[in-house]
Order: sequence, then structure tokens, then C-alpha cells
Amino acid sequence: MARVLLENIKRIFNNVTAIEDISLEIPDSEFWVLVGPSGCGKSTILRTIAGLETATSGNLYIGDKLMNDVPARKRDVAMVFQNYALYPHMTVRENIAFGLQMRQVDRSIIQARVMTVAQSLGLGQLLDRKPKQLSGGQQQRVALGRAIARQPQVFLLDEPLSNLDAQLRDDTRAELKELHQNIGITTIYVTHDQTEAMTLADKIVVLDGGKIQQIGTPHHVYTQPANRMVASFLGNPPMNIFPGKYVGEGWDVVGNFLPLSQEIEQQLTLEIGQTVDLGIRPEHITITNADDSPALSAEVKVVEPLGRETLIRVGLLNSNVIVNAILQQGTANTNPALDQSICSGDRLSLKLDIEQLFVFNPNTGDRMFPN
Repeated sequence: MARVLLENIKRIFNNVTAIEDISLEIPDSEFWVLVGPSGCGKSTILRTIAGLETATSGNLYIGDKLMNDVPARKRDVAMVFQNYALYPHMTVRENIAFGLQMRQVDRSIIQARVMTVAQSLGLGQLLDRKPKQLSGGQQQRVALGRAIARQPQVFLLDEPLSNLDAQLRDDTRAELKELHQNIGITTIYVTHDQTEAMTLADKIVVLDGGKIQQIGTPHHVYTQPANRMVASFLGNPPMNIFPGKYVGEGWDVVGNFLPLSQEIEQQLTLEIGQTVDLGIRPEHITITNADDSPALSAEVKVVEPLGRETLIRVGLLNSNVIVNAILQQGTANTNPALDQSICSGDRLSLKLDIEQLFVFNPNTGDRMFPN
């Protein structure tokens, strides 16, 4: 086990910069998740750590050793890919043991380690089967077992659950988290799935356009997004972002008036007519059928029942602005009489908790409030 340190890592492919100025330090034994939209550079970072890509510039350390010129096979890292990469002609036992055999580890040690790993992953009864005889989830656990058996310094996972169905993905994610708690290997995990990122990570690294947007605990990144990109990426559904114009004592939001909170008034210096992007999480919106003021007038576009909660997608009147709101059964954010009766085309009012508003610079996307 070891820390991983990246210092100003850049990778250029054919004059295109894939990642730029990537600097972070992952402490020994922690579980970090790289998350972001497709093409943001997260897999390039992982492959650079593994030695499958060479950094154009910058320094990479594993433990206290500079790895820039160390080939992949000597970096003592184990990588699990999206497609499992199992040897089809080998049994589960042989797949798990393969990396140890290549390192000429003593046979008795290999046997003991294979059994320990197999039992921890629930593969004890499958050791003599071949990959084609296994389910997708079982194959993924064999791939994990092969990596764990090596006892590497660093564990690298590149979207390992993306090929699994929803229920199996949830189950395997829980198993993976428990496994890390038991073995404590420094783990770097790449995903575009924010649920995986939020549930697995000690720290999340949010990436976009080949650059780090924010690093923090899942709670911190969700509640204090550094910019509009992070705010609109994390969350399911994500934070609502809509335009606002300061009109004195409040905002004009596509013809609706939204009052200014006392905290925003104290922290921001605003000019009449200044435009901003306003953000609010769906859970901080109340839906009512009354013409309450101040509120945003909207028309229901889509109703998605999700069991104990319902996702309502609405469009603000006289605009193309779409807002998501969550109705939770038996809570204060909805009129109970509306729970079963909201339909597409209905006119409603949205009451926003103005104490939960975020303010972003419309040009740079940086968070202006809270600062």
C-alpha cells in the first residue's frame, strides 16, 4: 500500500491536450473516485498512473518513488478493466493465480492466497469453472480477485461495474466497499456514474475538459460545489440552473420575482440589471397549485413516479427553462392533495427556499455565493 502523488501531469495526444495540470495526492489506504462526463480525462489519468500511458510532462510518485520512467510491469499496481479481461481457457482458480505465477511466487503461498481471496469474494464454490460458465457479476469478482491476490501497492479500477445490470451493480458496489474496508489497499476508481462516486469515495475528484474542477468528500462536493459544472453534474436529478437578473431586493427569473435572501444581500455586491445563474437542488423546491407570491409559474412536462418520491419536470412559463422538483411522500415539500393528481400540462407554482440558493458567474461558471 502506498500514497499516489501527481504533480502537474499533462498528456497530449496528436496535439490535443487530454489532461492538463493534474495535481493531487491520494493518501495511503484511501478510496478516491475520479468522476466526470465522457472524454473528461479520467481514464487517461488512471492509465498514466498504471504506466499504460506516458505523461507528456509532470511527475508521478507511488510511495516515495518517482515513476515517470518505470515500466508498467514494475509499478506494483493492479488494474481492473470494464471488460474483465479474463483468460477464457483458464479456470477461476488459474485466473486468480496467474499474476502470482508470473512473479514466480511459491506454489503453497499461491494456493493459500487464492483460497483466501476466493472466500472473501464468494467464489469458493466456483474455482474450477471457466469464465463462460459464470455470470457477469461473478466474472467481475474474479477480475477483482486476480488483482487483489497480487497484493499490489495501488488498486486501479476503470468503470468495473458498467457492464452489470442495475441490481447486480448495486450489490457489487456494496461488496467492493466492504472489501476495501477489509483490505485497505489504496484505490483509485474511475466512473461516470455519480451514484458510484458518492457511495464509494473517501474523496471525489470531479473532472471536466481534462482539468480538475473540485476535490472533496462526497458531502462537501454535493453541498458546496465549486462551480456550475460540478453543481449540475452531481445529484440525481442534478441542481437546477436558471438565469436571474438583479432588479433590486430580488431577482427577475423569466418574468417572475424571486426575493433576495439576507445572506446574499450581505455577501454580494450587485448592480441593477446584473445577470447571474441561480442554482437550487430539487429537494429545496415546494410545489403548490396556489398562485402564491413570490413563486415561479410553471407547466408540468413529465411526471415520473419513483415509489416513495415523485420526480416532476416542469417548464417555466414563457421560457425554455426546465426545472426538476422532487415530491416526497409525507414531507413538507408538497401539498399532500397534489401527490396523486399532478399530470402533464398542469399549471403549478414553484416556491423556492431562497436560503438554499446558489449564485454562479454566468461567464466563468464560478460560484459567487455562498463564498
